[in-house]
Amino acid sequence: MRLMSRKRHRHRRQIRDVYERKCSPCQQDDTSPCGEGIRLGPYLPEDIWRHIHALMPLRDAARAACASHTFLRSWRCRPNLTFRGETLGLNGRRHVIKREEMARDLIRKVDHILKNHSGVGMKKLELYLYTCRKINSCYLDRWLHTAVTAGIEELVMSLSYDSEEAYDFPCSLLFNGSQNSIRYLRLSYCAFRPTTELGCCRSLTTLFLSHVWIADQELEWLLSNSTALEKLRLLSCTEIVCLKIPCLLQRLSFLSVAACRKLQVIESNAPNISTFHFTGNLVRISLGGALQVKDAEMYCMHESNMIRYARTKLLSWAPNVETLSIASNNEIISTPMLPGKFVHLKYLRFTLYEDEAISPACDYLSLVPFLEASPWLETFIFQVIRRSMKHESIIGDSSHLRQLPEHRHDKLKSVSIGGFSSAKSLVELTCHIVENASALECLLLDTTRGSFSPDGCSVDKPGQCARMGRKFLVEACRARLAIRTHIEGIIPSRVKLDVVEPCRRCHDVEHRDSIGV
Repeated sequence: MRLMSRKRHRHRRQIRDVYERKCSPCQQDDTSPCGEGIRLGPYLPEDIWRHIHALMPLRDAARAACASHTFLRSWRCRPNLTFRGETLGLNGRRHVIKREEMARDLIRKVDHILKNHSGVGMKKLELYLYTCRKINSCYLDRWLHTAVTAGIEELVMSLSYDSEEAYDFPCSLLFNGSQNSIRYLRLSYCAFRPTTELGCCRSLTTLFLSHVWIADQELEWLLSNSTALEKLRLLSCTEIVCLKIPCLLQRLSFLSVAACRKLQVIESNAPNISTFHFTGNLVRISLGGALQVKDAEMYCMHESNMIRYARTKLLSWAPNVETLSIASNNEIISTPMLPGKFVHLKYLRFTLYEDEAISPACDYLSLVPFLEASPWLETFIFQVIRRSMKHESIIGDSSHLRQLPEHRHDKLKSVSIGGFSSAKSLVELTCHIVENASALECLLLDTTRGSFSPDGCSVDKPGQCARMGRKFLVEACRARLAIRTHIEGIIPSRVKLDVVEPCRRCHDVEHRDSIGV
């Protein structure tokens, strides 16, 4: 009996030893200063602890690596590395030390971490080096080599806008070393010069170039060899004159081009672009057979007559658009009545700048033909950003409001007008919509600079409203009087009317008495 008892005891001990060997090394290799074992948590496999460690913020992960051999091993093969002043604890010192000193600290810490990385398991590297005006290119080359050798999938590198010397990105390293792994590439403030001698980037799905020096032919070659590309964003790439997108990019669905000041032509043969965003001076646009465009934005703040352009030109390359946003300087020429229609358009937003957003020569009623050409429109947002109102006011005008021939807008449910004024033609446009939109549910008239824009009134933060001069405040009161006199009385009971006025906490409105409001 005693022998059998010893055998059972030995068997249980063997089972316990095997179990402990399989359990997390966090229980085994971590020691306190006294050399005694400490228990950091439940028994878990090491890969679970590594996953937990990978989810920690960078600084916390570094501290954990100092306390645990398991976390130290995890630290040396951390998959996601994001380096910026905040993540390394340097931003709190920016008021104490000079920019150059903070940049040196940032470079030193990044270099130390990447030198000690094993090169195994790295999936994402983000380098935000805004403060580093002076950085030796050998550091960047070494960091990129570590990332590419590890089979990186996502790479972000944002350098300083005022670097003393432009960094020449090592394209050969990127394309020859990670051609089957890199999926996301974002570069800022560097030169990017791919050549025909380099390999393909078959896995690249997202490309974002911001303030990057790249010529037309270089970009065209890059795109031709990135057949998996799905998203392309170009911001302030000043060398690009003609952007050509080949038909090989069958998966490209998102195209955004902004502030490329030398750009003259966008010529795309990619057939499946569904989202197209453009910001800058108007250029010649040809999207070929891309009839799949559903979301289009055209922000041309220094151009006039963009609403007319959308009615006459945009319809030819985006006939199936469902969401359309247009921003421009002003409208001088009336929008014509044309046979073509936006038969799929459901969301329409116009933003106009300057005092004469709509020229008195064509007035606000000239927008009706666009609404008429959008029979399925459900949401209409019209934002006027102005300093003063120069149109004929309806206040004191005894003439009747103009009425257009009946144009039904039976699908229109929501209308918002920002920068609403007492301009007679704007009141006429509003009345026209109310009387001809049988499905209308909500009407928002904002007499401020726009409550649905970043520079509008703040209803929950007193003292943080946009500044408004006395003339603007007087006009806001006149607009409120126009709404009360001409619009409120024709609002059906089913329609919710919201009127936004300058808040009394931030603006002096005692001048209302002077105009009898």
